[in-house]
Amino acid sequence: MKRSRIVKRLLVGGFTAGLVGACASAAEPRITPENHYTNDTFIRGAGYYHAPFQRFFQFQYNHYDPQRRMYYYGGQWGPAPHRSLINISTPTAEAARAAQLTRSDLPPVVPVMRSGFGSSGRSHSSGSS
Repeated sequence: MKRSRIVKRLLVGGFTAGLVGACASAAEPRITPENHYTNDTFIRGAGYYHAPFQRFFQFQYNHYDPQRRMYYYGGQWGPAPHRSLINISTPTAEAARAAQLTRSDLPPVVPVMRSGFGSSGRSHSSGSS
């Protein structure tokens, strides 16, 4: 039985797309004052972005701590959630520089390569030739 060329192309195309996606995620963009971030964007090593405060923090915007019975926003705790119409902004130059420095202390993200369904280079035959 012959293998279909379409199936081979699909398998190779899927592998290539996965490889490109893994490599793209490994290249993390730098944090700069020109980048726009939405509220609660998480960046590994920098934390959660609080758009109204234009900085990164360790907790999500308006994170509620049941033990304290308080909400976290902009680096402080408050008795009620912070309200703001700002949900996208750019970090200040100082905040971008500080966040980028904390990220540089982390090891780079290395993509994990996994094998697929086996080798497509082998052929199996049943019967005599």
